Amino acid sequence: MSGDIERAGMRASDADRAAVAQRLRHAVDEGRLDLSDYDERLRDTYASRTYGELAEITADLPAPAAVPLVKAGSTAVAKREGPGEEWRSWAGTAVVLITIWGITSVASGGFLFFWPMFPIGIWGAILLASALGGRSHGSH
Repeated sequence: MSGDIERAGMRASDADRAAVAQRLRHAVDEGRLDLSDYDERLRDTYASRTYGELAEITADLPAPAAVPLVKAGSTAVAKREGPGEEWRSWAGTAVVLITIWGITSVASGGFLFFWPMFPIGIWGAILLASALGGRSHGSH
C-alpha cells in the first residue's frame, strides 16, 4: 500500500498525460463520457502534476480492454496485391480509357488524338520497371 501512496505523489510525464488523454478519447467513443465531461477532464489531465491527480481523472472509468494483437502470418492481415493483380488493374483501366476515347471519337465524327497512351503508357512503364527490378509495386 505504501508503494501506491508514494507513486501517487510522484511527478507524471507528458507521456503519462497523453496516455490518460487517449483513455478519455476512448471513453467518449464508447459513450461513457459526454463532450463537456471529456473537455473538463482533458483540461484537468494536462494540468495534472502527479500520478495521483491523473488517477482521479479516470477513477470512475473501467480499465481499458486489451487490444488483440494480429500475428504477421495470420489471415486477418490484409493481403498485398501480387504482380498479376496489378497488371489486371492496368488492363482494366486501359480498356475503360480506350472505350472512352473510342466513344468520343465516334461522337465527334472522326478519330481524336489518342490521349489514353499517356496514362496507360506511364502506368505500364512503372509496372514493367517494378517487375524487372524484382520488387512488387506495393512492397517497400
